Formats: sequence, C-alpha cells, structure tokens
Amino acid sequence: MQKFVYEYATKVYFGAGAVKEHLTQAVSGYGQNVMLAYGGGSVKKNGIYDQVKKILEDAGKKVTDFSGIMSNPTYAKVQEGASLAKKENIDFILAVGGGSVIDCCKIVAAQAKTEEDLWEMEMTEHKFPTEVLPMGAIVTASGTGAEMNGGAVITNEEKVIKAGMAAAAPRFAILDPEYTMSVPKMQVISGAFDTLSHAMETYFGNSDQDNVSDDVALSIMRNTVTNMRRLLKNINDVQARGNLMWDSAMAENGILKVGRVTDFQAHQMEHQLGAYTDCNHGQGLAVIHPAYYRHIVKDAEEKFQRFGKEVFGVDTAQAGVEALADFIKECGLPTKMGELKSKVEITPEILRSVADTCNVIKCNPRELSRDEIYDLLMECM
Repeated sequence: MQKFVYEYATKVYFGAGAVKEHLTQAVSGYGQNVMLAYGGGSVKKNGIYDQVKKILEDAGKKVTDFSGIMSNPTYAKVQEGASLAKKENIDFILAVGGGSVIDCCKIVAAQAKTEEDLWEMEMTEHKFPTEVLPMGAIVTASGTGAEMNGGAVITNEEKVIKAGMAAAAPRFAILDPEYTMSVPKMQVISGAFDTLSHAMETYFGNSDQDNVSDDVALSIMRNTVTNMRRLLKNINDVQARGNLMWDSAMAENGILKVGRVTDFQAHQMEHQLGAYTDCNHGQGLAVIHPAYYRHIVKDAEEKFQRFGKEVFGVDTAQAGVEALADFIKECGLPTKMGELKSKVEITPEILRSVADTCNVIKCNPRELSRDEIYDLLMECM
C-alpha cells in the first residue's frame, strides 16, 4: 500500500422509504431556497418529483426547478444552472436522478460561487474551486457512483471534449432501491456495467500484489456480475437493484483507490467517443473494454488470471478477458461501435479523432500509443 489520506464526506441514507424518512432532517441545516434538479421528466411521471417537492415545501423550503439535464450533461447546461442559482439566490441544490443529473449539479454548485469560467480555471489554469453551494443527491438510477465523490464528467460541445472536473461532493445521498424500479432494463444494465468498469479500471492499475484494495475490488466486481445476472432473470428484483446501488457507491467512494494508482484508460477513450457521438456511457465502455484488455492482458497476466478466476471462475488470463466479452453479450449490451446509439455515424475518421484527443494514462499496465488506441478502437467496428 502507498501512503494516503482518506476522508469520506457524504452521509448515506440507504433503504426503502429513505426519502420519506430522512429528507426533512437532511435538508434542515441549509437555507430556504432549494434548487430541485432533474432530467427529462421521468421523475414527474413516476411520482418521485411530487413526493420530494412536498417534503421540501412542508419543511419550509422555497423550491426552484432546474430541469432538462441530459445524459452526458453539457457545459452549456452547467452555465444555465449556475445562472439560475445566482438569480434565485439558491442556498442548496438537490439533485434527483442518476449520474448525469448529479454530475451537472456538482459543477453548477461550483460555478454559481465564482465569476471565473470554471472550465478555463480547471483545464487551463489548473486551479480548483474553493467555495461551492452545498448539495445533496437522491439517486434514481445507479451505476456511476456520482453521489459518493466530488468529481464530475462534463461535455464541452464547443471544444469537443468530455472530461472530468473537480467540484462539489454531495453532503448527503439518499439511496432507495425502489426509486430505480421504473428505470428501463437496458439503462439499469448499462449503469451496472459502468460500476463493473469502475472496479476493473481501479484493479488493473499498477499496485503492489498485497494491496487490500484489490481484494475489495474483486469482491465488488463479483457481486456486480452476480446481481446483473439476477436482473437478467427478473428485472424487478429489488434486492438485486439494492445490491447494485451499493456496488456502484463502493466503486466510486474512494475505498478501492486508496494506497494505489488506477488505470481508467477505457474511460478516457469512452469519454472522447461520447464527446463525438453522445453515446451511452456504460454501453460505450462495454464495446471498448474487451478490445482494450486483449491489448494489455500479457502486461498484467497475473492480475488478469486472478480476475478471471475470482470474478468469472476461469483459469487463465486470456480466458478472463473472453469471459468478460461473453458476459457483455449475455447482458445484451453492444459489442460493436455500430450497435451504439450515436448522433453521428461512427467512422474511422471519428475514431482517429478519439484516439488523437483522449487522455493517455501512464500508470496502467502499459502506456498505449495513440496509434494503438486507434487500432483497438477500429477492432470494435
């Protein structure tokens, strides 16, 4: 284990009825003006919006809606939210949704407290916000683990870059598995694959063989696969959904990353693929991961062998990679670029641009050249 400092800032309320039981108390220490943020309106159709708004109003809060947050939230949407927060003198932001809504609100919370352009501040000047609006999250679609950390992924459409930014960590997160029951099957499975990817990306980074985090990551991977298979048999299995909610949180609350370095090269490739195509994040990862792992399996053979044995019950490193590829097919996730829902046709030219603009990770089993990244992306065509 390497040296580390670990602090966990988010208070978690987990279980059926958690919103009704805990939301009033959770928001009691903050100001009157609350921004209620959500996505395309599904929370209104399933009744979650009405329940949450009533609890807030009964607690004496003035509620301002910030709606229409899209999958792969844009920097323009962040600016819209920040302007609204300033105009309405917002004291607290409550994000109700999945990772996209929560990520957007994290950056809104920071941008609302500064006149500087946050993108330029972080990406060019390498300065980070020191003051943010407090925020909380009610998770309605799990997978990203966004409710458990201060990072966010935002798409800057003008620059054609999808990248991670640092901002506000939620003060609290409410996880009620029943709130995910109206989420469509493929969205649930895609989100769960993102969880699996987070744990894999952490595990395959360079680390000592006796790293405690590896053991925890393998357990999270195994549990995620088990519960994804449960949902393939019964999408209404609320216990499986609950397990996957906590798997998602565990994969991104920092526990797996302490005392080690990580990989996340597949995420860097998918982020840029998403910047050009607006494809679903979990599904883009499902396409990329097997190709990437076939390229690096010999560079971390012992770790891949352990992964294959403990997660999928196979004996060799290569068999572990192929077991992952077979599992992706078993889940009905895309395996080729052409199967992804994209705003543009995915062409070799786009993949060349992805390869040329994505971040190249230097702490994974082997640093890839941009030509090799292009080759492995082309293998996904």
